[in-house]
Amino acid sequence: MTAENKASESGSSKLPIKMLNDRVLVELEGSEGERRSTGGILIPATAQVGKRLTWALVVAIGPNVRSMQLDDRVLFNPEDRYEVEVGGKDYIILRERDIHAVAAKRLDDSPTGLYL
Repeated sequence: MTAENKASESGSSKLPIKMLNDRVLVELEGSEGERRSTGGILIPATAQVGKRLTWALVVAIGPNVRSMQLDDRVLFNPEDRYEVEVGGKDYIILRERDIHAVAAKRLDDSPTGLYL
């Protein structure tokens, strides 16, 4: 699949969407603000202290994006984002430079990096 948006295929909108330049369209994983501890305890958004980065799933990329592909997980600052609704679902538009990390199976061969 190319950079066309998977969201437009599954939503009610029939117009294809193409991300431009270095833009990345992502979908948040889980409910925003809430998270689970390693023991499975649900931590509400009101308990957050300080700045916390958020994971999301890449659903579309622009032609100038080099560091990620569709279905990669990315880590970004939730304060630096633009929200958009496509086909009744909420998505976030980011610039490639605003993404702090990428997690993907294809990165297993990389000699450096973290294992998540």
